[in-house]
Amino acid sequence: MKKMTAYLLGLALMISMTACSSADSDDSGENNDNTPVETEEISFEEITVVDNEQCTIKITGIEPDNMWGYTLNAYLENKSEDKTYMFSVQNASVNGLQTDPLFATTVAAGKKSNEEINFSEDLSSYGLTDFTDIQLTFRVYDNDDWMADDVALQTVHVYPYGEDKATTFVRESQSTDHVIVDNENVTIIVTGYDEDGIWGYTMHLYLVNKTDSEVMFSVDDVSVNGFMADPFWAASVAAGKAAFSDVSWSDSTFEENDITTVEEIEMTWSVYNNEDWTQDDIYNETVVLNP
Repeated sequence: MKKMTAYLLGLALMISMTACSSADSDDSGENNDNTPVETEEISFEEITVVDNEQCTIKITGIEPDNMWGYTLNAYLENKSEDKTYMFSVQNASVNGLQTDPLFATTVAAGKKSNEEINFSEDLSSYGLTDFTDIQLTFRVYDNDDWMADDVALQTVHVYPYGEDKATTFVRESQSTDHVIVDNENVTIIVTGYDEDGIWGYTMHLYLVNKTDSEVMFSVDDVSVNGFMADPFWAASVAAGKAAFSDVSWSDSTFEENDITTVEEIEMTWSVYNNEDWTQDDIYNETVVLNP
């Protein structure tokens, strides 16, 4: 039950943060850096992601300067005679850095649709300026029967400059970083604190999942200056991906406990396989931070 709650919290936080701010599942980037691509012009040919008896998905174009952010144009077709299908992006990353275009749209039976997949998050603030490897996992399912089997579940890589120009995002370490854990499975780094964050006092994180399964990061038994103060935070990171995330405490939580200056944060970290909750935690430790 605790892990289910963490999953729902993580999903809700991802949605709220984003609102404010050829097909295979293998990672391909050979260049592990953030060096700008020398090629100025995008070289792109239409990609057929899915084309079965029930539906079709094609990536038809790229608009890097769209007003809503870096954009992929998509063609969707519902070949069913009597069912409305939901077309969604289940997971997405740019150069191995997880992001969420928040794409989901319905297509009625027998109809087609031209849509945009917008990457509105400002990834340049993390040092990522060129989209060289865009990975998307599309899911298509019956919009009126969520318990039915998926109509399609397919991962695709889009290489705007060609696969040979694909790079993998690498974050440069900073002297102010606080490394909570960095082992063969995961990395958790506190990259800084913001006393006046959008959602209140905020702790910035960089998370890396080095395993081959989706991993959930969560915190429990959280206290600030000795007062219990749960930020209700959790974040999932896809296999082999990295992500930035924020843990925030509301102003009201601090006011209720007369907290004006954060001197100590104590929390128990729990990291586990989000695809198999029966496994032991990947990481479980109590950590004390002194901002």
